[in-house]
Amino acid sequence: MQDKSTMKIVYCLIGILTAHLSFGQNTATQLDAAIKKLESDEQFKHAIMSLYVVDSKTGQPIYERNAQLGLAPASCQKVVTSVSAFELLGKDFTYKTDIKIYKTGDSINLFIVGAGDPTLGSWRWPQTKMSSIYENILSALKKKNIAVLACDVSIIENKFTYQPIPDGWVWQDIGNYYGAGAKAFNWHENQYDLVLGSGNTEGDLTEIKGFEPSSSKIPILNFITTGKKGSGDNAYIYSAPNSNSSFATGTIPPGQNKFIISGSMPDPALVFTRELKLNLNANGFTIDQGSNLNFLLQQRNTSSVETIQTIGSPSFDSINYWFLKKSVNLYGEAFVKTIAYEKTRSGSTDSGVNIIKFFWKERGIESSALNIIDGSGLSPANRITTNALVTVMQYAKKQSWFPSFYNALPETNGIKMKDGYIGGVRSYTGYIKNKTGTEYTFSFIVNNFDGSAGSVREKMWRVLDILK
Repeated sequence: MQDKSTMKIVYCLIGILTAHLSFGQNTATQLDAAIKKLESDEQFKHAIMSLYVVDSKTGQPIYERNAQLGLAPASCQKVVTSVSAFELLGKDFTYKTDIKIYKTGDSINLFIVGAGDPTLGSWRWPQTKMSSIYENILSALKKKNIAVLACDVSIIENKFTYQPIPDGWVWQDIGNYYGAGAKAFNWHENQYDLVLGSGNTEGDLTEIKGFEPSSSKIPILNFITTGKKGSGDNAYIYSAPNSNSSFATGTIPPGQNKFIISGSMPDPALVFTRELKLNLNANGFTIDQGSNLNFLLQQRNTSSVETIQTIGSPSFDSINYWFLKKSVNLYGEAFVKTIAYEKTRSGSTDSGVNIIKFFWKERGIESSALNIIDGSGLSPANRITTNALVTVMQYAKKQSWFPSFYNALPETNGIKMKDGYIGGVRSYTGYIKNKTGTEYTFSFIVNNFDGSAGSVREKMWRVLDILK
């Protein structure tokens, strides 16, 4: 009887395994047919596509098409930066911005040492909002009974290298909010809003009505005109980091009284200090203009320097939530430079990228399969294989911090996945659980498609729906 019971269990297990394999084969067949259909679609006539799917539990491949071909990943690259930073910085890592005073005789100088925190002045957390940061500094000065400062507030930005943006970024991007570079001192996500008013007739020149925050005002040559009704936002700002001039072009819809486009601040520290001085003056502080703090710091007696407040950022896992959920490019670039600074004491993009590539090389991903030059995927020159992206996602599943990572992934089309889009590129990377409880890890990238990006999205989703 015992032998018969054992045999029944064995037969049952064989049946389950056979059914599972059959289901997997059926899924692979459907995926192959769907991919071939896409390849024959006129919109993909000159495109390259790559799809790699594995069983999340076993790691066994379910389907692959060009899985070892390096393609531009767009924002799907953020999962590599995210997972790398979880491992190299830690789930609980926080940035620490020091507020310091330097005493010279009876004079007191205020300076702030940037730590690369991309959340200072961000609207995403109560404690990081601009008003909270200013109040934090004012409170620290009041506690020290300081009412007179000897010179303008100074920002020390030597933890990151001078170059705020990675090589290879596109001129059309870097003047706009999503193209903001990461500095050692960042403010309000290095973003400002340009408020515009449009005419009622196509071709009418628009009017610049203001800047938000108001202290972010910069000289802008405005060539933005009124577009057709329903034309949407087709305006771009062109500027460069540390530049003192910009221009804007394109169109916005007609009849707009307060139409907002968002740019990247050429000098975030300048915007911050302008507003801080207004807050100081409004609260009874006096600022003299007679000394040069940078010279004084070079000559300083370190015993005369005192940290009066340290402003901590939210924890890394909290920052990462917005990094993936809202695809904030600035955060990814800050993470890469922070990894470099923490490991080498010099925060450069190149160094951070090399550390990340070496980290994954030790875990089986060849450097040529992870040919990246930034942390956000904004550069069209990045190249990653879908095999590498799936390997990173599978690695994440085995780590203690995985719930935080998984929670940060957006849910799109009923799937937990990161999406990516730049010119000619659509990508998706994530996890899908089907109706029987089987979970898949996948990466799907298309480069060089033609026509509507929205149409490509719908067609790619139909392929991924097969895994549900």
